Amino acid sequence: MTKMSTTSSEIHGKETELVSQHLTPSAKRHLRRRHRKETRFLIYGRGAVFFALSALTWLLVSLVWMGITTFRQNYIQLNVALDAAVIAPDGNVDSEALRRADYREVIRKAMTGLMPEVTDETERMALYDLVSKSGAENEVRQRLYNAPALLGETLQISAPTSDHVDQLLKGHIKRSVPETRRKLSDQQVLWVDVLKDRGVITSKFNSILLSQADSRDPELAGVAGAVIGSVLIILIAFLLALPIGVGAALYLDEFAPRNRWTDYIEISINNLAAVPSIVFGLLGLAIFINILGFQRSIPVVGGMVLALRAFPTIVIATRSALQSVSPSLVDGALSLGASHTQAVFQQKIPLATPGILTGSIIAMAQVLGETAPLLMIGMVAFVTDVPSSIADPATALPVQIFLWSENAERAWVERTAAAILILLFILVMMNGFAIWLRNRLEKRNLN
Repeated sequence: MTKMSTTSSEIHGKETELVSQHLTPSAKRHLRRRHRKETRFLIYGRGAVFFALSALTWLLVSLVWMGITTFRQNYIQLNVALDAAVIAPDGNVDSEALRRADYREVIRKAMTGLMPEVTDETERMALYDLVSKSGAENEVRQRLYNAPALLGETLQISAPTSDHVDQLLKGHIKRSVPETRRKLSDQQVLWVDVLKDRGVITSKFNSILLSQADSRDPELAGVAGAVIGSVLIILIAFLLALPIGVGAALYLDEFAPRNRWTDYIEISINNLAAVPSIVFGLLGLAIFINILGFQRSIPVVGGMVLALRAFPTIVIATRSALQSVSPSLVDGALSLGASHTQAVFQQKIPLATPGILTGSIIAMAQVLGETAPLLMIGMVAFVTDVPSSIADPATALPVQIFLWSENAERAWVERTAAAILILLFILVMMNGFAIWLRNRLEKRNLN
């Protein structure tokens, strides 16, 4: 390779020498200045590409470094004695009473059972802090609600550890930090090490992250509700923006009369693509919520707002795809007796379809990352359930990331990075699907 480069350079140098022999001194100086400018341009271009790749690599490495540990979670195995005298002291054992019962005492006893030597009440409370209280209690409550016959037996559960224990075992809480500046005392760190050595605390895949909705406790927080909310929002936006955007582009490009009003509409649509997204949120707030009376924080409103955001991008992409089709195809159809409408729908649109769909999917990927418009229509609400319809309260993944990023605890930083990785993965999948669809349709058109 080096030999080839050297040979090419030598040839170029010899050619330059041959050409230079026939140039005047002024022309030679001009030629050298031009060569220096071209060399500087190449250096600037390569520097810009190197800088962009370095920044992208740094971003991805940082996100992976901070977020990859979120996909593992530490769990603690507990044998919970479902004592009827503690859970249902009034003797009421129907399902509704069991759902409202207080399970803190049985969890506390289960934790004490792991360390029988702990008898002091203060130490028992410190031991109880090692487990996720809400996680353990909800697990017992749900299983007893589903099977009340378990009352009086001993239940084996696998509950998440508290976020502090999880961060300690992942190395994010330094043991060398003085006890007064640490979330866990030296005694608690010792208990964690003992339970880890006994196999009571184990690390597993964090299924909570991908199967649960948001939570106040980081160890119980997941992105499932936000991902489903984003899917519903994007689906509604796609169904609204695609036919309207493609229809508007088709009319403006093929059927609209060329006059001042058409030019004004085209310029307005092009300018809409540059309008800050928060303006579309204000528009949606004014029209859909204040005038039409839609409920806040539901996917159908989010989808309509993001459809407004995607509309100009789809129009521009569709017009570009239509204009890329050779006019000779339409002229040929017209010369064979087809009407203008037939030529457009039977010749031009099929050839422009790959570009239209690719532009539309990329527009959807663009609006998937939008946060500001959704904040304006109230999709910043704390939602702990996974939405099951377009009318259920929901949030979106970018909004979830925004909410988590406001918390300073290390566990939330970890989960914020993981949520960003999930969002990037979805965006890459959407763009990959757009490329695959474009190539497939182009091959079909060629055949």
